[in-house]
Amino acid sequence: MEKGKKTIDKNSIRFTIMAVVLIAIFCFAISPVTLQNDTFYTIKIGEHILQNGIDMKDPFSWHENLQYTYPHWLYDVVIYLVYNIGGQVGIYISTIVLSITLGLTMYLVNTKLTKNKLTSFVLTIGAMYLLRNYIAARAQLVTFILFILTVYFIEMFLETKKKRYAVGLIIIPIIIANVHLAVFPFYFVLYLPYIAEYMIYILSNTEIILVTAKIDRLNKKILKTTKEEEIQKIKDEINRLEQKNEKTINKKEKINANPYKIKIRGNNNVKALIIIMIICLFTGFLTPLGTTPYTYLIKTMQGTTTHNISEHLPLTLVDNLEFMCTLVLFIAILTFTDTKIRLSDLFMLGGLIFLTFYTRRQFSMFTLICVMILNRLINALLNKYDPEGCKKAIDKMTTITGMIVTICLVLTISVIQYKPKMKNHFIDENSYPVEAATYILENLDINNIKLYNEYNYGSYLIFRGIPVFIDSRADLYSPEFNSGVNVFEDSESVGSFEMDIDEFVEKYNITHIILSNQSQLNKVLKKIEGTKYKLIKEDENFSFYKIENL
Repeated sequence: MEKGKKTIDKNSIRFTIMAVVLIAIFCFAISPVTLQNDTFYTIKIGEHILQNGIDMKDPFSWHENLQYTYPHWLYDVVIYLVYNIGGQVGIYISTIVLSITLGLTMYLVNTKLTKNKLTSFVLTIGAMYLLRNYIAARAQLVTFILFILTVYFIEMFLETKKKRYAVGLIIIPIIIANVHLAVFPFYFVLYLPYIAEYMIYILSNTEIILVTAKIDRLNKKILKTTKEEEIQKIKDEINRLEQKNEKTINKKEKINANPYKIKIRGNNNVKALIIIMIICLFTGFLTPLGTTPYTYLIKTMQGTTTHNISEHLPLTLVDNLEFMCTLVLFIAILTFTDTKIRLSDLFMLGGLIFLTFYTRRQFSMFTLICVMILNRLINALLNKYDPEGCKKAIDKMTTITGMIVTICLVLTISVIQYKPKMKNHFIDENSYPVEAATYILENLDINNIKLYNEYNYGSYLIFRGIPVFIDSRADLYSPEFNSGVNVFEDSESVGSFEMDIDEFVEKYNITHIILSNQSQLNKVLKKIEGTKYKLIKEDENFSFYKIENL
């Protein structure tokens, strides 16, 4: 028996090592080589903070006196330091490291919560595949890791009530408030399903609680009564109430032991969890940004910027096959099997589905958190119909043949993901005006021009040291953050021809215009070029115009 146990342990260790290595390889394969738009301004902001401190002013656009909140100042500083040491290669390596950290964190947390290494491995690979478009040198990559840890710490605190998990839960929002404060409120959303489940548990047991309270009052009444007859009557009433309670408790225990679909847990540790959440509410003040963690998201949602940015738009199910397939998988398990789901998991799943439909960027949060719920459901299904199946599978996968097959399979998938990136450059000249920026720097006094540029590549111009009209820090250019400023809305209006180009140029005293060759506005300017819009530089991807005073 001991020998068999040692064999199983060895196989488990072999599988863990293989899983960790393969997850790391896959996470490397999905990490992008090309720098993302926001990364460019992140580098420059980090540099600015180290040189000037957090001055709450924007130094990069040519609009005067814009107030800037520095919503991920700490991440900006770290990324600048990485860039200062390793350049664009350093940024790429940091993205790989964070991607691998995310993958391994997801795997280890799932393994801890479900005690099943096989399903955790398969689902982690699947989840990281779904998250491949969200892997970038952006602050969100750090908060993804923190949110997975948040759920793990909540689950473990409710199970054990150990202080170390409470400490972890308090530290995480402090980091979020300094690394990516836009998602600070979402941290508290993760508590709500557990609290809601406990409240429903209390409500469903109201009768038992009221009867127990009445029994306690009667017991106290006995101590104050000296008459034997009255004491006996009270004892009889207590006995009747205890029998009633016992019947009610037995009935509820039978229902809870085999519920139809939803399991409701009554964990008194939720009371302590609520106290932790209240403490965490004040951690947003532990940042040099004042009250910004509490106001940033509210101001953003009040504005119109989210209505014009692709990742903030509502998700259309027919256009997102991956989300559709994931939903079908959840529905199939819950509908066509007798697998039960915890009420807290149902609340979490339902809430994240709603958020994903509301704004497509929340698909990342849905994937991060719901992979744990899916893992729990699959394990419940496997434990009922084939309790030893995963152990047998791990034993086969850790043989020489099994390891070769598993490694080859994951390596093949990884190569498929990595191959399109092999010829990629750190800066995509199809997306960013590399040649035009060089021309501007070599031929113009950048401090004495007012350049109009489009939203999608303003951050690159900042990276090159050119003052911009707008960049992907959308909040900066909206009236919610800078009273009276409608730069974002005007930029969208001129690009969609709701505002006349001549009116726009006059309003902002534009001296030069840079446009993507694919933009509709550029096609219009090409037709009227030679009037006051003089084309002075053109390459395969961008056109640069000078405004002539006629």
